[in-house]
Amino acid sequence: MYDIIIAGAGPAGASAALFTAKAGKKTLVLDSDQSMTRKAWVKNHYGAKEISGPDLVETGLEQMKKFDAVHQSGKVTKVEDAGDHVQVITEDGEYQASYVLLATGTIADAAEASGIQTKEGSEPRIKKVVDIQEDGRTSMNRVWAAGTCADKSVHTIVTAGHGAEVAINILSDMNGERYVDHDVLK
Repeated sequence: MYDIIIAGAGPAGASAALFTAKAGKKTLVLDSDQSMTRKAWVKNHYGAKEISGPDLVETGLEQMKKFDAVHQSGKVTKVEDAGDHVQVITEDGEYQASYVLLATGTIADAAEASGIQTKEGSEPRIKKVVDIQEDGRTSMNRVWAAGTCADKSVHTIVTAGHGAEVAINILSDMNGERYVDHDVLK
């Protein structure tokens, strides 16, 4: 069983995984390879002068793997509240985790199939998004959402930041106290 399963490996999902894995949590990232970032040319991402979307995604994957996050192909189709954990169902199998983070980009299908509350999206051409509380919690126990699927901007810097923010909130919930991670120069 994983501490956290993250559905999505775009900027929100990989950024979240970077935080959870670095915090020592057993992290699985399920990647459907449908990230719109893979088609982007990014000129406005803080810290990168210009970068192709595929390179940005690959850099994010490398960073999270550095801290032992597991990256695996798989499309999450449904999640189920199993009391003390969440059952994650993919097209190819099932997994269990204490927490789940939906970072599925422009797609809210898994949330809808799971009975998680959704709403109309505010971004152009994004019809449905996951309805979240301010900290990223959804209507299902132990399931959180971040990034574009949680009605945040499609811009990579915003979704990456939101993924990190929600990951910090999940870590705080897991640990029972506010989680802070700051490295310092030596």
